[in-house]
Order: sequence, then C-alpha cells, then structure tokens
Amino acid sequence: MQVAILTFDGFNELDSFIASAILNRMKGHGWAAHITSPTAEVTSMNGVIVQRQKPLDFTAEADAVLIGSGVKTREIAADIGLLSRINLEPSRQLIGAQCSGTLLLAKLGLISELPACTDLTTKPWVIEAGVSVIDAPFVAHGNVATAGGCLASQYLAAWMIARGASMRDAKEAMHYVAPVGEKDLYVRRAVSVVEPFIHQRQAAAS
Repeated sequence: MQVAILTFDGFNELDSFIASAILNRMKGHGWAAHITSPTAEVTSMNGVIVQRQKPLDFTAEADAVLIGSGVKTREIAADIGLLSRINLEPSRQLIGAQCSGTLLLAKLGLISELPACTDLTTKPWVIEAGVSVIDAPFVAHGNVATAGGCLASQYLAAWMIARGASMRDAKEAMHYVAPVGEKDLYVRRAVSVVEPFIHQRQAAAS
C-alpha cells in the first residue's frame, strides 16, 4: 500500500507527521507513507522546513491519500490550477482528510452533501462549501473519511490500516504509538471510533 500524505506550505505538523508515522508501522507489510507536495520543499505553520518525498502527481497513482490541514488551505482551495492537479479516485483509492483538508475534499467534489468532520475554525468554510459538518472526531462514507482535530490523525491512520490490511494490524500500530500505561485505553478508543465504519463497509459489500 503506497500512501500519499498531501502536505502544503503552512501545513500542520501534527496532521502530516502523526499519520505518516503510524502508517509507516506497516512497512513490514509493504506499506509506505510519503510526504507528497507540489513543491520540493514545504514550510509548516511553525517554520519547520521539509523536503517532499513524492511530487503532487503521486496522488493519482497512490493506493491511498491523506490530506492534512494548514494555515494556507483557504488559498489552496481557491487555486483552481493547483486543485486541477490533484486527481483522486474514491472508487479505487482510500481517501482521508483532516481539519481544513476537508475543505479541499469539498472543493474537489468528493464529499457533496455527505456529513463530514473538520476543525472548529474551518467548520464555517466547509459549511459554506455546501457540506454538512457533524460534531464528531471521525466519519467515513465508503472509501472517503474525514476527521476533525489535530490528534484525530490517529483515527484516519487506524481506519486506513484497518481497511487496507486488518483491524488487528490497526490495533498493533496504535498499541505501539500509544503512551505507556495507557496503551489498552488508546487502542480501545481508536477501535470504538473507526470500527463501526469498517463493519458498515463490510455489511454494504455483503
């Protein structure tokens, strides 16, 4: 499973790095998560400069794509030329977005009227884009998932592993990154958030 972590200038480090670190726990299964950007370097909202691992075109060939948030997302959402370079296919890709990344999914026409999650700052912009926002950390509809809040990146990663591999693999990845003394608690919480959408998908396919 090749995963594009779509990361733009002004990105939120928590969104891109937490998801990338958890997903790369699956390296032994042939997975790889890559920081994917339109430019060779991107600078985070706090001044961290990162070299991309994959160019923007990689989003079209990746098996899965996660879109993080950032302080420049509204500018990106208004850049028709840049958006036209992001080619996503929910029929064959797992696609997730976090916080203001949900706004980009809306602009790309991948949410429509489906309920979605985002952060409190972005919420009015997503609603303005015609999307119904719910007060929840995570929701998935088929192959498209959205999450709200920086630390909700763990739910996107767990969902993607559960969908692309198994719930057991998702639990093991979460157990590894969870704080000592709270590992079982963190795993149970993650499972309680994403598992209903895994079962929903399995029921729809049966």
